[in-house]
Amino acid sequence: MTAPILGTSYDRPASLDAPRAPRRSSGNNFEKYAWLFMRFSGILLVFLVIGHMFIMLMIDGGVQRLNFAFVAGRWASPFWQIWDLSMLWLAQLHGGNGLRTVIDDYARKDSTRFWLKTLLVISMILVCVTGTYVIFTFDPNIS
Repeated sequence: MTAPILGTSYDRPASLDAPRAPRRSSGNNFEKYAWLFMRFSGILLVFLVIGHMFIMLMIDGGVQRLNFAFVAGRWASPFWQIWDLSMLWLAQLHGGNGLRTVIDDYARKDSTRFWLKTLLVISMILVCVTGTYVIFTFDPNIS
């Protein structure tokens, strides 16, 4: 006598029936690339931020030196413009990608997820565009 079968074949995902069988590729690797971006941008951000803090606090005389003239002199150099711009963009994209995964994990309704992600993208674009504009159009000769 055989035991009755409680489920049918379509109740179980194919991966459970043949766990070592190669899965079909859906063609969308966005999550894989987002995951890789988080790792590489995090490593790069660690070096950029620690370098920034070391230079600002140890070499340049600390926070008491920060004023308008200091920023004007610093942003007169393309090296520091690129350094600060890369910190801005990497931090914004890294944080936005992390918040996107939090929204995906915790937003229950599709409409809520859509509007939260829309607000996230709008805020990310606004911060990146405004920061880039300020870095490249900073005028030290304000009268």
